[in-house]
Amino acid sequence: MNNRKKKYNCISCPKKANCFDKLSKEELKLVDDNRLEIKYNKGEIICKQGGFAYNILHITEGSAKLYVEHNDKKLILSLLNHTDLIGLHSLFYNNVLEYSAACLENSYICSISTNIISTLIRENIEFATSIISTLNKDTSRFYNRIISLTQKQLHGRLADAILHFTKEIYNSDEIELKLSRKDIADFTGMSTESAIRILKEFHNDKIIDLDGKKLKIISHQILEKLSEIG
Repeated sequence: MNNRKKKYNCISCPKKANCFDKLSKEELKLVDDNRLEIKYNKGEIICKQGGFAYNILHITEGSAKLYVEHNDKKLILSLLNHTDLIGLHSLFYNNVLEYSAACLENSYICSISTNIISTLIRENIEFATSIISTLNKDTSRFYNRIISLTQKQLHGRLADAILHFTKEIYNSDEIELKLSRKDIADFTGMSTESAIRILKEFHNDKIIDLDGKKLKIISHQILEKLSEIG
């Protein structure tokens, strides 16, 4: 992890989160004056569960996984791409992070003071509405994850995961997985051995084509059916 000279300012940045489009030039300058731009290497911890949430973290390049830890186990809550924000859930709660985040590849993160974000939320209703919309979307996604993890069998869970990766994260039927097989297991709440076995079954049954980290959906219909029946 290391700081770098700012590549963009917040006004001209092409990779800022949608909520920042609601800010005026003066407000964007305020954000720009109160942020650090940090490079993280693949596998590095961005933030740690149980730590104080002093900053909102904005991924400008790269990707990350958001996960909770319990004893020796991890459950990946979601995958994050550029323009995603980390730390919003703690902003007006207890200022303590309820999850950890780690980079899936070399990434650049903007660290923005929570005081600045809180001030902008109070003073700019369009910005506040956009933040609420983001949180509501996360809540809906977590509800769906709970249903998948608690009500579906292993094949249904993995089908849900593949559909989530291709539709919501990468927006493509052909993707390069940033997750390891262990990560896929942690995302679906199963053992690594089970994740590897079912991925191989999906490949052999021509539901997906899997070549290393390259995954291509062959049959949307079967995946959707597996997701539906659980």
